[in-house]
Amino acid sequence: MMANDHDTVLATMIFDLVAPAGVIAPVGVELRYDSRNPYEIAMKLNVGTDGQVDWVIARDLLVDGLIAEAGEGDVRIGPRRGFPGLVVIEMSSPSGQASFEVNADQLAGFLNDTYDAVAPGDEHRWMNIDEALSQLLSHNL
Repeated sequence: MMANDHDTVLATMIFDLVAPAGVIAPVGVELRYDSRNPYEIAMKLNVGTDGQVDWVIARDLLVDGLIAEAGEGDVRIGPRRGFPGLVVIEMSSPSGQASFEVNADQLAGFLNDTYDAVAPGDEHRWMNIDEALSQLLSHNL
């Protein structure tokens, strides 16, 4: 069974935080893809002295956002108008919102590596349904 052969893809890159005034600050980001959670990509944003902020984004959303505007609600992703080499990732939560510019080629390279680990359309084969259910139930949803 595939669910026992775990594969992890890691990448570190710089996301440029874009403030309303246009000021840009580089933020180190670690992207992690784990075949045990084949539909999602975990992002750790290193926000200086405050430590880190963790986000989980659907892999399909990142892929779609490379090509066209995608997402609604907390995460929106799309190419930056007039700058084909950049993707904009906007995230919002009750504690605030942030907009990042990301190198499209770097992001695409990472996503291609995740496809080497788990091919698109094969995600369900990597899911351990019993494990996923017990995880959900343990959170008292």
